[in-house]
Amino acid sequence: MKKLNLLPAISLLFMIPLPFLRTQEQVSHRAREQVSCQAPEHLSCQTKPKLTLKTQDQLPRWTQDQLPRWTQDQLPRWTHFRGNKLDGISGEKDLPVTWNDTTHIGWKTPIEGKGWSSPVVWGNQVWLTTATRDGREMRAVCADLFSGRILHNLLVFNPDTLFRIHAVNSYATPTPAIEEGFLYVHFGRYGTACVNTRSGSVVWKRTDLQCEHIQGPGSSLMLYRDKLIVHLEGTDVQQILALDKRTGKIIWKAERPRECYEPLDEIGKKAYTTPLIVRVGGRDLMISNGSAVCIAYDPDSGKEVWRIVRGEDSTIAMPVEYGGIVFFYTGFVRDPDGKKHAELLAVNPDGSGDIAGTHILWKRDFPILQLLTPVIREGIIYTVDSEGMLYCLDALTGQTLWSEKLRGKYNASPVYADGHVYFCSTNGRAIVLKTDPEPEIVAENHLDGNIWATPAIADGAILIRTSKYLYKIQ
Repeated sequence: MKKLNLLPAISLLFMIPLPFLRTQEQVSHRAREQVSCQAPEHLSCQTKPKLTLKTQDQLPRWTQDQLPRWTQDQLPRWTHFRGNKLDGISGEKDLPVTWNDTTHIGWKTPIEGKGWSSPVVWGNQVWLTTATRDGREMRAVCADLFSGRILHNLLVFNPDTLFRIHAVNSYATPTPAIEEGFLYVHFGRYGTACVNTRSGSVVWKRTDLQCEHIQGPGSSLMLYRDKLIVHLEGTDVQQILALDKRTGKIIWKAERPRECYEPLDEIGKKAYTTPLIVRVGGRDLMISNGSAVCIAYDPDSGKEVWRIVRGEDSTIAMPVEYGGIVFFYTGFVRDPDGKKHAELLAVNPDGSGDIAGTHILWKRDFPILQLLTPVIREGIIYTVDSEGMLYCLDALTGQTLWSEKLRGKYNASPVYADGHVYFCSTNGRAIVLKTDPEPEIVAENHLDGNIWATPAIADGAILIRTSKYLYKIQ
């Protein structure tokens, strides 16, 4: 896809009606015909397949000999929140554009309890976390990628003492991380654990990493070499830990700078962000956006490299990177009249110390509480703000190239594949935006339940978790 050349036609965008939302019936038959079926032969993939797999007992049972043989490059993988590189981008082709509860569904599997963690994939295993609504049982659940059958349902933690969470949060919101043979799960203050994905046994766990989240945990895990990166940022502690992924022991711990947090109200110190590794000047930096300060750390040592102090309270979206520029939403920033807003900043990450006055390339205001993380493709930032406005922004300038008001709340982060961006709303609606040659909403799809989890993409399919089911759309 080439970078959108919409700037010369900005005036026309306000004169000529933009492409309107199409119904499912209006989406071209050609798009449907291009859907590929990656399931085994006896799981048919037709234009309008009917669900015949009603219960777990009716799902096919797989033997080791029946599983596909992959090369390392072919192995289905979606290893973190927002994918293998935490950027929300997949190289899969010919994914479905339209679906509903009975069309283009490879399988759907009920998931007990409540959880907003996103699915992660390694080989034939799809893992996510869930918890009973009262939080008394916190589990790791594994479904077979090809059949939807539940392979493991592990009770990882059953805390004696529980603390309040926000009404829109769950006790199983942080997304796990996965690699060959091991899954890493995190339930905030209730515990962090490593699971052997072959045996379904717990390798190690620890419950001593305490944090007063106030509204429940939200930061997802990240693997970096031999380390598991864990964020614990509440009203009492604001710290990042690197655990030895094989033992759970602390390798390093980085405390947020006290001088940035002491002036804040207690509620303004919490954050729910997930970090990002970027390559700058021949070395790796870990970009971590706290409620009061965004900091680049050396991921090997935990030492601070640079910082930008801006805002307070509830940074949720993770940083993103494109073309050597780092983008992130701040927490609450107050206008001179006291009104709160957030800012989207574009930053040159090649610096040291306090770089707020020298390395911010551009910024623009957004409504507060930006939950979803944008996806960037070919120089265009695709995002939906907390008031439901869909934007395509020029990554170099921050200028709006295209926008559309959507219905509903979009809290799951968008993902990109094969010329389309997929946005999922909390009411089960999924908007599909075609990116080339110009942005166009080409489908609006619905599934049963609410969607808070970010989709995963693997094996020629989209995996979407709703409040009721895990779906494989293909």
